Amino acid sequence: MIYLLQQLLETSSQFYPDREAVIYKDRSITYRELDQLSNSLARVLNDCGISKGDRVGIYLNKSIEAVIAIFGILKAGAAYVPLDPLAPIKRVALIIDNCQIKGLVTTQKKAVSLKLPDSSSVQCLVLVDDEVVQEIENAPTVRVVSWLDVLKTATNLLPTATGMIEEDLAYILYTSGSTGTPKGVMISHRASLTFVNWSYECFQVQARDRVSNHAPLHFDLSIFDIFTTIKAGATVILVPPELSVFPRNLAKFIEQQQITIWYSVPFVLRQLVVYGNLQQTQLPHLHTVLFAGEVFPIKYLRQLMELIPQAKYYNLYGPTETNVCTYYPVQEIPGELVQSLPLGKACANTEIFAVNENQEITQPGEIGELYVRGSSLMKGYWGMPEKTRGSLILFPIPGYNREERVFGTGDLVKRDFDGNYIYLGRYDNQIKSRGYRIELEEIETTLYTHSAIEEAAVIAIPDEEIGNRIKAIVAVHEGNTLTKSDLEYFCAERLPKYMIPEFIEFRSELPKTTTGKIEKISLCSEVK
Repeated sequence: MIYLLQQLLETSSQFYPDREAVIYKDRSITYRELDQLSNSLARVLNDCGISKGDRVGIYLNKSIEAVIAIFGILKAGAAYVPLDPLAPIKRVALIIDNCQIKGLVTTQKKAVSLKLPDSSSVQCLVLVDDEVVQEIENAPTVRVVSWLDVLKTATNLLPTATGMIEEDLAYILYTSGSTGTPKGVMISHRASLTFVNWSYECFQVQARDRVSNHAPLHFDLSIFDIFTTIKAGATVILVPPELSVFPRNLAKFIEQQQITIWYSVPFVLRQLVVYGNLQQTQLPHLHTVLFAGEVFPIKYLRQLMELIPQAKYYNLYGPTETNVCTYYPVQEIPGELVQSLPLGKACANTEIFAVNENQEITQPGEIGELYVRGSSLMKGYWGMPEKTRGSLILFPIPGYNREERVFGTGDLVKRDFDGNYIYLGRYDNQIKSRGYRIELEEIETTLYTHSAIEEAAVIAIPDEEIGNRIKAIVAVHEGNTLTKSDLEYFCAERLPKYMIPEFIEFRSELPKTTTGKIEKISLCSEVK
């Protein structure tokens, strides 16, 4: 019985030892090699003192070594924490400190850039690119292991799941937080496998499939790409990040790699439709297209389905805290009058329901907040017990007497008479841009840390191309000469690229409500 994610690899390597498990550019690794190398890495991590429940960071660009790291960390009994390789160093350091990462799989250059303090929780560095290990400045107490040392380590099978159960932590994915600090979403083996097992069955993933991995590893779309593919004994095709900048090259990549299942945010598919020259691209192998993370403009979905008519299309929905919890199969090309796709119905072993202001389950056509219950829910937010209790609440309907936790998504929905849920908006200031979940308050909190800023407000400007663009309106202290470029540089040191305001406006003061609060409604109305 498979109850831990690493067992997916152990099982598939027995059935498909010589099949390519992962391909990246001109390199590949078989299931046997992936299993053996992840065993070696697990042994190295255990020798460094990494054990059950510890957190190990993966601070790497997309690569075969990054996938090895995922399974090696899991086999060591630890939880993996994927770190955005493009994020500002300060943000990466904050996450390392926040969840007390004990081991780090990275490169020499990235390790040096971190400048780990003596007080750092990191005790072990595994460097994937250097055969000769150099001393890492400011980290004299850290044990440094080269990739050559990993390759020399015994590859025989480790004892399976010693002392581990399905409720143990598998990984932590960090998302934007309204307090200015990223939130670490803790996902157990059980929660992840609930989604993996469902998606494997629902989309009929076969060993002959070639599945794209477009999403970065710190993005929750990667869970399907890696684990569902490995469960099927299929091949993961890591998509080089630079291809997304050139849609024609990306289309050619899909063609040349004979990708059969594609999964990404709609923004990427829209780019393919508009700029990818799909009319001149042959994609007969592509039979399934999955998209999630944001609304897919219907006119572009319609064009995509006309250009690739043989594929089946699915709209997937679910915050990081729940994994994917609903799906909607697009049975036919949407008509001209269709404005948006439904979120759909619940995935297997998951229940969804909407609750109105009177704490009643909504009837069809009635608006309410969407809640999720089931085994796919997160364990909570790392180091944020109050935030966890506010999100994982007791069953909210009076009289049911259910002593269980459910997750309130914050999404406003209504149910149609076919049982599909329709997305209407949000209660809070959370937005989506290019598929990324962004808390506008986090950007505001960052702006307020600048000594020159007296007032700040961040608003979203709806945009058909990427979902939303971000605008900051700021007022500086009298006599200050802060410029737009100064503030952009300040943000770039502290926020991921996708969270940096695209527009910055300076004002002498911001509009206020009668209670003295910044009046965001008027600011938003100005850009419409």
